[in-house]
Amino acid sequence: MGKQRVLSGVQPTGNYHLGNYLGAIRNWVEGQSEYENYLFVADLHAITVPHNPATLAADTYTLVALYLACGLDLEYSTIFVQSHVSAHSELAWLLNCITPMNWLEDMIQFKEKAVKQGENVNVGLLDYPVLMAADILLYQADKVPVGEDQKQHLELTRDIANRFNHQFAKPDQPVLKLPDPLIRKEGARVMSLTDGTKKMSKSDPSDLSRINLLDPPDLITKKIKKCKTDLVRGLTFDDPERPECHNLLTLYMLLSGKTKEEVTAECQDMGWGQFKPLLTETTINALKPIQDKYQAVMDDKGYLESVLRSGREKAGAIALSTLTQVKVALGYSLP
Repeated sequence: MGKQRVLSGVQPTGNYHLGNYLGAIRNWVEGQSEYENYLFVADLHAITVPHNPATLAADTYTLVALYLACGLDLEYSTIFVQSHVSAHSELAWLLNCITPMNWLEDMIQFKEKAVKQGENVNVGLLDYPVLMAADILLYQADKVPVGEDQKQHLELTRDIANRFNHQFAKPDQPVLKLPDPLIRKEGARVMSLTDGTKKMSKSDPSDLSRINLLDPPDLITKKIKKCKTDLVRGLTFDDPERPECHNLLTLYMLLSGKTKEEVTAECQDMGWGQFKPLLTETTINALKPIQDKYQAVMDDKGYLESVLRSGREKAGAIALSTLTQVKVALGYSLP
């Protein structure tokens, strides 16, 4: 019995920061050999909200290069761009035609984002859960990594697959596989540098709130120097009255590779003037291998193009097979 297939897509928007890396990417890398992984850049999803056409392609390449720099291994992971495989859009249309409108209108994320867009809300924002279902079902995925905010979308995907199989497939020969959620080992919860009670986020208007994976050393130094702290001497974990202290110690622990006990012993008598330079040096050193590998990948456009070309071919073959089965089940004549 082969490995289970895992599918995951990430939008090419914004800068990727330590929260993304320590909270998710590092765990994906560590566990990638357990599965057959398909990871795509969700550039079709990126245009459901206002976007910058001038940076969309560049952001796509940046994301692919960062994943390679962080350690995704092409022996275990196929990386491709969603818009490079036209079956995503085609299957989304076919699934649109069997998906009840009220299923989409009930989606929590649509309701929340529609309020922000007001009269400018587009059809894509309503319909992107069907495109997400097409993304997943095309690859007959066994597992899909989901957070709390995406569980409803995976449930919708299963509902659409069930509806299609019930209406158009033989009872003992389903066309579309029902995917299960993959609840990965929870990564570190990295908080904002400006507010230790909020998660580090690329949507935060202040760039000082996060350390991006590609920040140069001088910018990392500036951000840590300016990050929020308190007036108490001696640094401790798990004090609810000192969320920033806990967050910065956690960052140091994760980036240095030391245990919680080792960090506690090392830092318990420190002041911020002594600790901040230590955290700065540790952060710069931890990100340097990622940044060096990223630059090497970006400098070799031929390699980057070959990764995406290979990914498109491998993903496209699977997608076309599923799409063909769907079209046959719907009654289409094939060329």
